[in-house]
Amino acid sequence: IVDDTKLVEGLGGSKLAMPVEIVQFCWKYNLERLQNLPEVAGCEAKLRMEGDAPYVTDNSNYIVDLYFQDPIKDSYAAAKAISALEGVVDHGLFLDMVTTCIIAGSDGVVVKGK
Repeated sequence: IVDDTKLVEGLGGSKLAMPVEIVQFCWKYNLERLQNLPEVAGCEAKLRMEGDAPYVTDNSNYIVDLYFQDPIKDSYAAAKAISALEGVVDHGLFLDMVTTCIIAGSDGVVVKGK
């Protein structure tokens, strides 16, 4: 269930952060590898901060936020490449998780199926 402000032309094109959870060990190395992946070309990778220190998840990991100027060309290839990196716990590309989407907007509610 979403409102119509969540609709975009492609994943990653909203200029909002796409999170990637990584282990703390070698975080700088993993941040650079994420930013240089061909499947997410053009992204800017930034370590999520909480004040002057890195943000730490409930599992004691860090979050690298990926920022895109343009939509990801192939979200399935990007998800596979990100997941294949050692040190990556998970990412925010939630693909194939729903079959129906309910969209609320100023003109009412629309139900879209896969």
